[in-house]
This record gives sequence, structure tokens and C-alpha cells, in this order.
Amino acid sequence: MRILHVITTLDVGGAEMHLLAQVRGQRARGHTVQVAYLKGQGTLAGDLRAAGAERVERVPLGPLFPLRLARLARGAEIVHTHLLKADMAVAACAWTPSSRARLVSSKHNDEQVLRRGLVGRIHGWLGKRAARTIVLSEHVGAFIAEYGRVPREKQTRIYYGLDPQPFETARGKGAAARAEFGFGPADVVFTCVARFAPQKAHHVLLEAFARARKSEPRLALLLVGDDPFGDGRRRAEALAAKLELGERCVFAGIRRDVPQILAASDVFVMCSLWEGLGLVFLEAMAAHLPVLASRVSAVPEVVEHETTGILVPPADVEALALAFVRLAREPALRTRLAAAGSERVRERFGLERMVEETLAVYCSVTRGAP
Repeated sequence: MRILHVITTLDVGGAEMHLLAQVRGQRARGHTVQVAYLKGQGTLAGDLRAAGAERVERVPLGPLFPLRLARLARGAEIVHTHLLKADMAVAACAWTPSSRARLVSSKHNDEQVLRRGLVGRIHGWLGKRAARTIVLSEHVGAFIAEYGRVPREKQTRIYYGLDPQPFETARGKGAAARAEFGFGPADVVFTCVARFAPQKAHHVLLEAFARARKSEPRLALLLVGDDPFGDGRRRAEALAAKLELGERCVFAGIRRDVPQILAASDVFVMCSLWEGLGLVFLEAMAAHLPVLASRVSAVPEVVEHETTGILVPPADVEALALAFVRLAREPALRTRLAAAGSERVRERFGLERMVEETLAVYCSVTRGAP
């Protein structure tokens, strides 16, 4: 099968890493894959080529976009779009019944802009052009049906999948990374791997951490990621300085050694205001880490409260601070949550399942194509 993936960016993020895993899996099964992206630095372009993508090309929006897209899509049996801008831009170019019949769209997030009436109506008009819409969680499916106006009968839910092997292999090998960041063996290191975007609410995380440290000085916070499209990281660094967190809060930037970073950690923490699914939660659980997160969107579909992690209300600084302290002071709780999380990833979020279920959608679409 000849497959063209079109995604908004190729910078490091959950949807982009998901696409990389799909390309690896599709190539391993003998399919031909090309990737186009609309904007950004293309950080993962080399990884996609190494995974077997025949072509990885930036195709910016503009007057020539339809022509360039048509050239790439020529001969493709499936065109699979990812993230809102790519979804809508490609759907707008699907003028013929044959182009619509091979179009698949993946919804990775509950995009809040769809709550705006006009945006939702436009999305509904364009979104119905896709032959099938893949949603990454039950929550995203309900959200897209209500606000994106794509009915549930046109949707297929496919959870993210993950190969746990790199994270399991890295276990017990985090000493070097821990020393690199200046953390000692007695510190309890909470790590967040996320873009510095408003969705991730780093200001809530920093304020809760500062409050928790007043009663538990062993706490340390490691923030991995950046903000390629804004000043989110700079604002977070300014807030950390204002809160006088000093060396207890380390900004590590974008890292390509996430399994080793997680191996150097004691708890994974992320307090998103909304979340389509959260691939990084699966990575943390595969690395045998308990998870501290906000109870929003699809997060409870991944992280079970008091079973694989602790969930707190969104934007609740006090509740998050109390959870920081509780997890720091209860190592037995951390161990129990981590063990259950690792088992949950293996049972429900396998990589092979995700690839096979996605290919099954492609097959159903091509069978119905004119």
C-alpha cells in the first residue's frame, strides 16, 4: 500500500512521535510511506527517513499548496492527516470523490478552538470529507462529535501504542543523567516532558512545586521540552526565578534520550488543562514511574487514579502541591503505582495493536473507494 502522511509539524511532540511509530510499523510490513509537514523546524525529519519514509518534505500553506500536495499524493492509496491545520488544509483540497474516498484524518487532541461556533461549523463541513476519522481516545471522539461536528459513526477509536522495550532497557541506568542535572540519591525527582504551551500549564506546576518544597525540601523538578512557536519556556524560567527555585528546578530543553531521563526520575508529572491522550504518560508508565496528572479530558482513560497514578483537579495548585508531598514521602506507594502502570501499558497500549488497527482502517477505506 502507498501511504502519504500529512502533519502540521515535525517537531517533537506526542502526535509527531506517534507518526514516527506508525511509519516504522507500516514500513516493517512492506508499505511505501511518504511524509509532508506544513511548518516548523522538521526536527524529526531525519528520524522518519531512518524509519524508512521514502520522502519527507515541507509543504507550507500558500497559493501553491494544493499543487504541491497533489504532486505528493499522486499514486497514494491513502492520505492520512494529523493535527488540526493539516486536517483542514488537506480536506479543503479534496475536491473529487476519489480524493475524499482515500482520505483518513487522525484527531490527537480535543482542540479547544473547535468550541468556537464558526470554526466548528467549518471543521464539520471539511471534516466530513474524510472517509474515516481516527480518534485517539473516547474523550476525543465525543469532543470531535460535539464541537468538531464529525459524527461518531464516521469515527474509529484507536489508542496510542508504545514499544516499552527502550524504557525497560534504560531502567537502572539513570545515574549519569541524575548527576548531570545535579540531583543526589536522596532527592525525589519529578520530571515533566512537555512543550511549554498554555495547554500544559507549567505555571501551575511551578507554583505547586514551590509550595510543596516548603514542607518537603528533598523535592526536585526536571522540565524537559521547549516552545518552538512562542515564549512559553522563557516565561516559565522567569516564574521559576521569581519563586526562587534555583537549582532545585532544572530546564533541560529538548532531549532525545527520554528513556534515560525517565530512568533518572522518581515520578512523572504533567498538569495539562486538556489532553487528547498523552503519549508521554505511556512512556512514563513503561519506564516504571508513577504518574501525577490532572483529571482532565482523556487522562483518566490512561492513568487510573490510585492504581497507576494520582489525579488531581486541573489548575488546582494546592491539590497538586499536596500530591507532590504525598508521593515524595511514600516510596511504597510509588512502587505500587509504577508496577501497575507498567503492566497496564503492556496489556492495553501495545504498539503492534495500534499499527494493525490503523492498517485495518486503511483497508476498509480502500475497499470502499470508487
